[in-house]
This record gives sequence, C-alpha cells and structure tokens, in this order.
Amino acid sequence: MKRLTSSQFRQMFLDFFKEHGHMILPSASLIPQDDPTLLWVNSGVATMKKYFDGSVVPKNHRIASSQKSIRTNDIENVGKTARHQTFFEMLGNFSVGDYFKKDAINWAWEFLTSPKWLGFDKSKLYCTVYPKDTDAQKLWEKAGMPKDHIVKLEENFWDIGEGPCGPDSEIFYDRGQKNNNVAEDDPENYPGGENGRYLEIWNIVFSQYNHLPNGKYVDQPHKNIDTGMGLERVLSILQDAPTNFETDLFLPIIHATEKMTPGKKYGTNKKDTTAFKIIADHVRAVSFAIADGALPSNSGRGYVLRRLIRRADLNGQRLGIKGAFLYKLVPVVGKIMESHYPEVTDQKSFISNVIKNEEKRFQLTLDSGLTLLDGLIDKAKKSNKKTISGKDAFKLFDTYGFPYELTFESAHDAGLKVDKKGFDAEMQAQKDRARKARGNLQSMGSQDVTLMNIKDKSEFEYGVNEEKHAKLLDIVVDDKLVDTADGEHAALIFDKTPFYAERGGQVADHGNIYNQDGELVAKVTDVQHAPNDQNLHFVDIVLPLKKGQEYVLKIDQKRRSGLEHAHSATHLLDASLRKVLGKHTHQAGSLVEPDYLRFDFTAMDPMTTRELQATEELVNQKIWEAIDVKTIVTDQETGKKMGAIALFNSKYGDKVRVVQMDDFSSEFCGGTHCSNTSQIGVFKIISESAVGAGTRRIEAVTSKKAYEYLANRSNILDDVQEKVKSTKPEKIIDKINSLESDLRDSQKQVDELNLKINQSKASELFNNVKQAGDLTVIAQKVNAKGMNDLRELADNWKSSNKSDVLILATESNGKANMIVSLGKKALDKGLKAGDLIKKAAPIFGGGGGGRPNMAQAGGKKPEGLQKAINTLIDEISKN
Repeated sequence: MKRLTSSQFRQMFLDFFKEHGHMILPSASLIPQDDPTLLWVNSGVATMKKYFDGSVVPKNHRIASSQKSIRTNDIENVGKTARHQTFFEMLGNFSVGDYFKKDAINWAWEFLTSPKWLGFDKSKLYCTVYPKDTDAQKLWEKAGMPKDHIVKLEENFWDIGEGPCGPDSEIFYDRGQKNNNVAEDDPENYPGGENGRYLEIWNIVFSQYNHLPNGKYVDQPHKNIDTGMGLERVLSILQDAPTNFETDLFLPIIHATEKMTPGKKYGTNKKDTTAFKIIADHVRAVSFAIADGALPSNSGRGYVLRRLIRRADLNGQRLGIKGAFLYKLVPVVGKIMESHYPEVTDQKSFISNVIKNEEKRFQLTLDSGLTLLDGLIDKAKKSNKKTISGKDAFKLFDTYGFPYELTFESAHDAGLKVDKKGFDAEMQAQKDRARKARGNLQSMGSQDVTLMNIKDKSEFEYGVNEEKHAKLLDIVVDDKLVDTADGEHAALIFDKTPFYAERGGQVADHGNIYNQDGELVAKVTDVQHAPNDQNLHFVDIVLPLKKGQEYVLKIDQKRRSGLEHAHSATHLLDASLRKVLGKHTHQAGSLVEPDYLRFDFTAMDPMTTRELQATEELVNQKIWEAIDVKTIVTDQETGKKMGAIALFNSKYGDKVRVVQMDDFSSEFCGGTHCSNTSQIGVFKIISESAVGAGTRRIEAVTSKKAYEYLANRSNILDDVQEKVKSTKPEKIIDKINSLESDLRDSQKQVDELNLKINQSKASELFNNVKQAGDLTVIAQKVNAKGMNDLRELADNWKSSNKSDVLILATESNGKANMIVSLGKKALDKGLKAGDLIKKAAPIFGGGGGGRPNMAQAGGKKPEGLQKAINTLIDEISKN
C-alpha cells in the first residue's frame, strides 16, 4: 500500500478514471444552482442530477470528479466519532447510460489493488451486495474478491422513493481488531455492521430501475453508475491514521490551534481532543462555504454557518482561547487545499474578516445567553425544580448557539438536570420542518426518453436575425416524435436557427416561422435547450408543419436588441460591483429581459447610497466610452489566462466564448450582446434589496425603459418644483429646507401657545380638589390634544402641591387617554399608579402601565372614561 498525501491521492483517483475515458469535472459550488431541494451540495451525485434525469445529455457519458460537500444533519457527532465531518470531499466516477456493473466493479478493484495505483492488500478488502444481485456477486468473484469476503445484505438497495434506484455494493477495508470498538464475537463485528474495524471506503450504486408513483419498479431506459468514495476515510488508511483527523487535511489546523491555547495538546484527554476536532472541522466548512458565496445570517445556509462558527468558538473557550480566533485559521485551511481548491487562499482576507466579525458578534450574544442560562438555573432553584426543560435548553442552542453539553455541564454544576428527551424532540421538530421545506433531498426527475434520444445536430447562429432555409428535423407533440403537426402546440428542432435558447439568465428569443411562400405557420413563444443541447422551439401552430421541409425563421428584432442592451449592461454591472465592493463579490444569479435586468450578488450588508451611485456612474461611464464588445471563441485555459470570469461554477465545453469590453470586463458567456457599449444608451438602478441570507439584488433598466424611468422622475421633480414655488430645479432643496425651517418656527410658536393654554387649564383644574378617604384627589376629563398634553399637565401638577392624587383623561381623535400621578402621601399609603391604571384601562377598552408614581393608558372606548375615573376614586377611597 502506498503512503500518499491528500493532494496525491485526490489526483491519483482523477488520473485513473481519466485513463479510462472519463471527463473530469471540477468541483461545483457548495451552493446548489437551480436546485431548491438542497440546502448544500451534499454529495458528488447531487451535481449530476441533470445528467441522470435526462434533462441534459453530457458530451462524455463517463464522468469523474472530486466534489466538495457539506452535511450538517448530525453535527452533534462531529468530533466525537472517528469519521463524522460537516465538510468533506466525495470522489466519484459516474456512467450516464454507458458502462455498467462489469466495468464499475473491475475498475474499483483495479484502482484499489493494482501496484500502479493504491496497492491495497487484497485480503483486507470486503464488499457487500444485494442478495438478489447475483450479477454483482459473480463479477466481484471474477475480479478477484475472495468469495468469503462478499457479504449479502438486504439493505444494499438504494431507493429514495420515486425516481432512479437499484442495488448497490459497498467496499470495506479491514483495519484489524485492534482498531475495533466492539468485541471480536460481537454480532455487529462484520463488514457493514456498526463497528470500527471494517471501514466503508466506497459505495457503487447500480441505478437500473425506475421507482414509479404506483410503487412498481421498471427498468431504466438508460442504466447509470453512481459511486462515492470518501477522500478523508481512504486517506486515513493511506496515512495509517487512527481517525480522519490525524491526516494531513486536519493536523496542520489542529497544531495551529494548539499554539493559541494556554498549553493544551491534542490527544491529551478526550474532552480537549473533541474540541480540537470540532474547531478543525468547522473552520474548513465555513471557509469553503464563504468562499462559495454563503454568509452568516439567521436563516438557511447563513444559519448553518453562524451555528458552526459559534460552536467552534465555544470549543475554543473550552481550550482556554480568549476572544476571536477562528479567523486566524483560514490561511491554514487555504494552504492545505490550494493544490485543488485555490479559492480559499485567493479570498482568505475576505473570509477571515467575515468570520472575525461573526465571532465578535457572538461574544455579545454569548454574554446574553449566559445571563439567560444563569436566570434559568436560579428560577429552577427558587421553585425547587430539579430539571431545566428541553424547550429552554433548545432555545439556548438555537438562539444563542449553546451546545447541549454546555447547558448540561452548567446545570450539573448547579445540581440540576436537563430534559434531554425534550431537547431531542425540539431538535427533531426543527429538522422535520427544514426537511419539509426543502422536499426530498435526493430526488431526481424521470428521464424524458423522447428528447434524450434525439441526436440530430442543430446549430445556433450568432448575429443572425433571419434564417431563410432552416430544415425542420424533429417535431415533438405530447412527448412523441411525429412527422406532421397541425394541432395547437409543438416543440421543434431545426438544423440551424437564429433563436437564442434561454440560458445563463438571458431569456429566449421570440419570433415567427414562415414557409417558403411567406405564410406565417407558427409563432415561437419560448426556446429551451434539449437534453443533447439542441435549441428546442416551443410554438403555437398557425398552419400545418412537416418534418424535412425548409422554413424561414425570423426573430423579434426589437426584443433581441433589448436583450442585448440589458445583457451587456449586466456584464458592466458585474465588473463595476467588483470595483466598488471588492473582488470577493460573486454573481449569485441574474435575469436578462428586454431593457430590464436583475442581478443577484453576494454581500454582507446593504449597499450605501454612495456605493450605489458609484456603481451606476461607473456603468454609464463605460457606456459613454463607446467600448467595442468583442467575442472570442477559444479553449477554457486560454480564456482563463485572458482573465475571463466563469460564472455560477458553470460547466463549459472544450470551446468557450469570451465576451470582452476592453480590460474592464471579460467573462465566459454564451449570450447575445451589443457590438458597442454605446448602444445601451442609459443605465439606471431602480432598486437594491435583500433576497436571502448574504445575497443582495439590484434591479435596473436600460435604453428606452431607462429613459422612461428618468422622464417620469423628471415629471415628479417638476411637480415638486411647482408645489414649493422654486424658480429653478437646483433650488428645490434650498426651498424645502426653508419651508422646513418655517414649519419648525411655527411649531415652536404652537408649542409655546399650548404651554400657556395648559398652564391656564392647570390653574383652573388644580382648584377643583376632591376628598377620597384621607387623600385629596384632582380627577376629571379635560379638553386636551392627547397624551403629550396630559403629561405636561401632570408635570405642572407635581410642582403645584395641590393634591395627593391626579387623574386626568381626554378624548382625542376618537381614542381615549388617561394618566395617573401620585404624590408622596399616596405612595406612603401603598398605592401604585401602575396598579390603578390597570384597573381603569379595561373600562375604556385599553391597556397600560408605568412606574409607581406615574402611569398612563390608551384605549378605543372614550365613552368609558368617566366611569373609569369614578372607579379609581372609589378604589382610592378604600385606602
């Protein structure tokens, strides 16, 4: 067996399958694209759905990848077991309707056992098979697996409900009884059992059936292979590491963490070792997630990041680390992974700043959580309770990031227990809600065999508005291929077309189809990509269509021009945001409509007015510079050297289109564009808003729509100018400031007059003193403008020393207001203004409260005010 570094092993796997004709795909972003069922990309197959469900047919039906993944469904086990990680890499080889069991098994055996590759001892390898899958069993034996090393297990059938499914075969490595956590005679001591001896390293799924909604299983039209090999697990074998954490993927992080502690060492005791593992795992996960555009927040992915950062920080405190520290480990993560994933190193400053800010925020939250926990403990002790409820423990976990263990330890130190079952129930309820919101995490659609089987070549023609001789190759009606169509709707494929199919945020062209006599035969309402990448035209039929005939295809040129304006403006906006906000800003989505665009991008905070103005001005500056928009077709590597930006972690072919606007903007793009930026005319941002955790959205208009938007704003400005009687537009602000100043002066005069009026009222009011028991009371309804006037009258009463109690009420705008104020004598008798007002407020349909010496209330039934006053006088008389 070879001893390899993580980089060497990863590359060896990819090289092996490249030698066997596989297309090597780069890892997709951890943030799923166009897949609302997933919170994170959680496996290699998660990025292959479009190939397996037939919506896209890959150029090479053999694919291999090393896919970064995140799973947080069992985060509580991270650090406590040898294998659990939130962030991990899944090596996988996939066949989309190409090879099947024989090749998959033979190649797995070759890679594992051949001296050229890993060179594992064959006697240490085992596999499991589905009992009814005799083909797999025979193929393993023929490959060289000893017969008594093949274990039949009923659970070896991958089935998640509707969609592709089939038997699977897991491969295990025997690490020997010395690595086991169960006795040699334990029933679980076998490959596939719950034990530490037999380590699962690879799973091969033979996706040969389709699980129908009625529960039946039928053969898949195209059988697939889906495999997954955990890089960290195999690496622990190659580096003879007891757990995944003793490999070169984690140890540098652990050693860097040790230096921040007051002398703590990894492996000294179980508690500290667990803390080191949690920190190492979590900083890997958050570094890669932030690099891919996720940001901490209170929901979705952002909530996961916040929870991971806080959990790591708490474990840092357990190790004696004071203050923010996790951000200092980001460069270490980047260095370990940069041979295959340079993104963390490239963005280490930004990632570190995001984590540091979140850590500082958590320190404030942590203080609040500790105060709440102390309060719960005190409350439990005072009420003679022995247990903190599961609901309260979960609130500490969910809101303040307290792991259950911290609450348990604090409660235990205080002689209390924690309701673990209640906590688990709350946790499960949250998971169920999240699962329900996302739907089936692994679901795939059924294969559309009709479209998948269409292999005819179809060419999209850039820069062409009309194709006079387009041959109709395929007609699809109701998911069936037909030779003629004379109904209402159909989907058509031509040998060549000027119609752009929706992709990369740009919506499709619309237009018309004519016969050679110039008659309108169909209206094109949408164009999408078929599985084999042909442009699929969705049409409303006017006259019968016939396969094999030539037609004239004509796009709506006005719509196309609008799309070109908006798309080129989108590229300028993307580049401008990077200039204004920083290179860490990523595009997170876009929509290009005629003369309108929507652009989503990653950002921690809303853009300021100044940032928006700078961005808008920079885009328009590039429009006014009349930059030629150049399109270059080249290979990916050359495109990257040219500085072209690849968006969405998109999968590009061997040949790519690079759209350049001088050295300001250079992007891989398959869309349509202006030939010169001046054609855009005008660019205007109309809104900037949040659309999700760590994602902002800019909406903007171009060309005619931008003019219309600005003209409308100008009309509004004209109306304002007329209203404020300003002689010139540039004087409007001065005029408004002057009017505001006059208004403030007038208000000041009104306030002074009201003060004099209230003083006059107070003089009359304070002479009307009544006796209530042995206390003097001034109590009546007054003519006032609301609570402010009542408070002013109460202030005057305090300095007048006219009575022991003041009760005033007024009706204003159909609402009731009341104030109660008490002097020293009333307070000495035990009266409280807050208690009195709570007795009165329900009578006039309201509620209120306040301090012992003064309280106020509002209500909806002013007709009850006099009764409320009388009730309070009676209450005071009793004292």
